[in-house]
Amino acid sequence: MAKMTKSQMLQSLADATSMSKKDVTTVLDALTSLAYKEVKSNGECTVPGLGKLVKKHRSARAGRNPATGATIQIPAKTVVKFRVSKAAKDAIL
Repeated sequence: MAKMTKSQMLQSLADATSMSKKDVTTVLDALTSLAYKEVKSNGECTVPGLGKLVKKHRSARAGRNPATGATIQIPAKTVVKFRVSKAAKDAIL
């Protein structure tokens, strides 16, 4: 089964909401930029019904090069994770 493309998703949302495809694109772009801005400033952003984008700090740690087996030091960094909401898990699974 093929995955839904962005264009197909926009068309499906436009049909479901009786909005134009252009309006749906504008709303999704605004939601995306709002989520990025919110996570950058506050460290998290909840998308109701889907889940939460969370900015998390990873500490430095030791790792191994899989090709040589040599121990390497992996530096600390900040990553973004998405935590799926319980409602989404229940609806999907």
